[in-house]
Amino acid sequence: MTIILFILIFGLVVISHEFGHFLLAKKNGIRVVEFAVGMGPTLFHFKKGETVYSLKAFPIGGACMFDGEDGVLSKEGEAGEGSFLSASVWARISAVVAGPLFNLILAYVFSLIVVAFTGSNRPVIQSVVPGSAAEAAGLQSGDRITKINGERVHLGQQVTLISWLNKGEDMRVEYVRGGEKNQVTVTPLYDSAAGRYYMGFMGVSEYFKCNALEVFQYGFYELEYWVGSTFKSLGMLFTGRVTKDDVAGPVGIAQLVGETYETEKQYGAGYVILSMMNITILLSVNLGILNLLPVPALDGGRLVFLVIEAIRGKPIPPEKEGMVHLAGMAVLMLLMVFVLFNDISRLFS
Repeated sequence: MTIILFILIFGLVVISHEFGHFLLAKKNGIRVVEFAVGMGPTLFHFKKGETVYSLKAFPIGGACMFDGEDGVLSKEGEAGEGSFLSASVWARISAVVAGPLFNLILAYVFSLIVVAFTGSNRPVIQSVVPGSAAEAAGLQSGDRITKINGERVHLGQQVTLISWLNKGEDMRVEYVRGGEKNQVTVTPLYDSAAGRYYMGFMGVSEYFKCNALEVFQYGFYELEYWVGSTFKSLGMLFTGRVTKDDVAGPVGIAQLVGETYETEKQYGAGYVILSMMNITILLSVNLGILNLLPVPALDGGRLVFLVIEAIRGKPIPPEKEGMVHLAGMAVLMLLMVFVLFNDISRLFS
């Protein structure tokens, strides 16, 4: 069941990403050579029109290959009609951006479903720990937090994440009490046993059932939370605050799917489906954001070259861009091997 659920989740995330590329490429007259789900040897394929649709052996990726995107020109040294290189720079930018955008759309649609069935929560303090930083600042049970250090807060988990990332810095907390807005400064206290700083809340979420309009509102807030947490996680990775044990690849994700399934199956199929949707939201947002990083071979790397072309009015020589992306792909393959080895090592640790 873990394998089946993993393939379904990963397949859905990958297909939505590649379909975004596919749809905008077709709309802009760019010929799609192959639409592939998975990586490695081809298990099954068929051709419809000018595109080959294929299923690969390993469900850990996919591809939407445009004619000419590798920088190869015709024998006459020109880009043929319908090739990626012959399309306008803005058409190519839209085709590249569409993949990550469709990941965010998928995440939002699933967020709407989850919120519609399970409701959401507001960042309302349930209780304050005696002797804590929150108590010293005058915060009380029932206060609804609206901003922390200028960052707008809509969900209880946002407060939890901000608190968890804090390293002892003062936090400017804005809140509403009795209909009036207030602001205090909270200096988190260090807990040596836990090895982190705490504001001093015992619960900071007030559950409520969303009405029809609130479903769209809080579905967006859920998406906003996952996008923000992804960027914050990347920031921690680049600053060394995240170790290799905090990074998971396909094996680690499959393990998460399996553990979630085992936990939720006792409550029925509905709970399993909603939990899998939450994992799909997390993966879809992560895939969309990571692909926008300005790294060669990723969508973000291609966008860098396209933006440069739009600014200077002429493209970087295709063969030079191709070499950069090839080097980037080699580095990404090495990174994937490292993450896979790390995942497997954790299984036996």
